[in-house]
Amino acid sequence: MGKNRLEAFSDGVLAIIITIMVLELKVPHGEDLASLRPLWPVFLSYVLSFIYIGIYWNNHHHLMHAARSVSGAILWANLHLLFWLSLVPAATAWMGETYFASLPTALYGVPLLMAALAWLILQRAIIAADGRSSVLAAALGKDWKGKVSFALYVAAIALAFALPWASWAIYAVVASMWLVPDTRIARALQHHGEQHAGQRGA
Repeated sequence: MGKNRLEAFSDGVLAIIITIMVLELKVPHGEDLASLRPLWPVFLSYVLSFIYIGIYWNNHHHLMHAARSVSGAILWANLHLLFWLSLVPAATAWMGETYFASLPTALYGVPLLMAALAWLILQRAIIAADGRSSVLAAALGKDWKGKVSFALYVAAIALAFALPWASWAIYAVVASMWLVPDTRIARALQHHGEQHAGQRGA
């Protein structure tokens, strides 16, 4: 099964998610800088979520590039990921409109945590389809960034009930960890290509 349809559908869903989020940015009711003050929590929430969706879009591109084919399990795992990401706009709006109140800030982390889990499931589905000797399996290794991200999400959700701003800061730290595109897959693909070129040359 080809990958083009899955990639096109995923790109469309992620684009819609960003569109929904930007529509939550309301026009200020005034003409001075003071009228912007009530909007800054919503804007900060939007920026953080935009970065997260951008990270997933970027890494999803590399992930699908590494996959050799698409199975039914991969299709469902991809839909599972998109489901949790589709909840980000609602969580973003609630957190911003409540000025980072405890419960909305904690619940903001839930779709992020579940999307991270869904990402892991998608990776495993691809490896199961392509084999343990696949490019993706070689690229992921121990995946320390993924494990650290899980721990930080859980800590941020728990901390939100005592220190919502510290929780928001942790979400930002996790985003910064992934802001630079993950080069493991690109390096593995390059190495794989060089090996094949060497075998053809021999």
